[in-house]
Amino acid sequence: MSFRTLAAALLAAGALAPFAPAAVAESRLPEAELGFGMYRIEAEVAHTFETRQIGLMNRTAMPLHRGMVFVFPEARAHCMWMKNTPLPLSVAFVDERGRVINIEDMQPQTTDNHCAAGPARFALEMNLGWFAERGVKAGDTLRGFERLPAPR
Repeated sequence: MSFRTLAAALLAAGALAPFAPAAVAESRLPEAELGFGMYRIEAEVAHTFETRQIGLMNRTAMPLHRGMVFVFPEARAHCMWMKNTPLPLSVAFVDERGRVINIEDMQPQTTDNHCAAGPARFALEMNLGWFAERGVKAGDTLRGFERLPAPR
């Protein structure tokens, strides 16, 4: 029995119920390669209403080169929060051309709103400090956003 088959059987039986939101969200998200300068980012893509709502909730760790990109149906001043998210994160709000609008640091398990300073089509969440450590700032352009799936 494969791991996926075993996990599906355990999930159906309710044995994995406490882990279901994170396990389900992680297993079905597409991935995209994004980047800045010489830095490569492996980003899970949250492009549906459901995956944007779950985001990185209940994740306890994330490798340094990984993140999550949120694809929104329209450009506007989207806001993020950290409810049920134990990881400290930084979020870059990005316009339709891949240009960073602003970057916000977010503390775990909070409901403070962190909002785009202008019309954003995307939000890229990385480990806290990732953008600052690599010199990414408002006005910089990130690559790979043109290849992201359309929002649903």
